[in-house]
Amino acid sequence: MKKNNIILIGFMGVGKGTIARAIVKSQGIFAVDTDDLIESMQNEKIKKIFEKEGEPYFRELEQRCADWIETSVDNTLISTGGGFFMRPNIKSLGHIVYLKSSFEGILKRIKKAPNATSKLKKRPLLKDMKKAKELYEKRVPQYEAIADLVVDVENKSLKEIVQFIKESLPQVLK
Repeated sequence: MKKNNIILIGFMGVGKGTIARAIVKSQGIFAVDTDDLIESMQNEKIKKIFEKEGEPYFRELEQRCADWIETSVDNTLISTGGGFFMRPNIKSLGHIVYLKSSFEGILKRIKKAPNATSKLKKRPLLKDMKKAKELYEKRVPQYEAIADLVVDVENKSLKEIVQFIKESLPQVLK
């Protein structure tokens, strides 16, 4: 049975965390970030986990988060890492909202952030732009296939995005 959570998915750097914070502020609901949970579990930054243990280990940690959400979390907004959507039980975690943007739009968004250099550094999969673009192109149809709601976030204000999600999921955001 699907839980009453909102699960934000999308490519790294699309703005999942920023949009989650805006929804929390406007709606007063609880929020959890899966990358933050993993960093807390490991007492280490994602970048270091990738360097020391590799991506397969990181995906195992994501699955532990997904399992915990499935058994313990409800009525919550969940911001996820870019690959979290691959968890086999994701459909049972809540209403999946895909935040959609072009690859170029994502890079533009990251580069105009005041802390752009650190944002790029903390994303190990963005080190090689050619590989990152290939990964993006592979993931877009996968995101779209599992999403309950697709939200085009490119060239939209936070207020517009939050309002669209609120209107689209009134059963969750009352």
